[in-house]
Amino acid sequence: MSDPHRLSGTVIWLLGRAAQRGHQQAQERLAAAGIRKWHYAVLAALAEYGQQSQADIGRRLSLDRSDVVAVLNDLQGDGYVTREPDPADRRRNIVTISDAGLRALEGFDRLVAEADDRLLADVSAEDRARLIALLERIAHV
Repeated sequence: MSDPHRLSGTVIWLLGRAAQRGHQQAQERLAAAGIRKWHYAVLAALAEYGQQSQADIGRRLSLDRSDVVAVLNDLQGDGYVTREPDPADRRRNIVTISDAGLRALEGFDRLVAEADDRLLADVSAEDRARLIALLERIAHV
């Protein structure tokens, strides 16, 4: 069954549908590895930007403070991150990705790349690059 043209003919609707399909592809693969998309996002942010406060992670990813705590609890339980009190402000925790977290992230990167490949299986490499460039402009990345 298809969407009404009034919906399917709009960029907003199509982006939403594409995002749903992409998230589903990634979530299925990440769930099989025992994590969710926000776990992956936090690990990626730590790997790219280095140790950060919990609040900085939340701001960087637009993730609510309580959700950051829940994700970090899971990641710490898996040995993927460590949290230490900030020496400059003992009320804050500094989060660092562990070696195990870095190794796991490499595997999670492959799973997300597989999801991308499946989602874009019918899209040429040239069109893929163009799509990424356009989405980056739209998202202001």
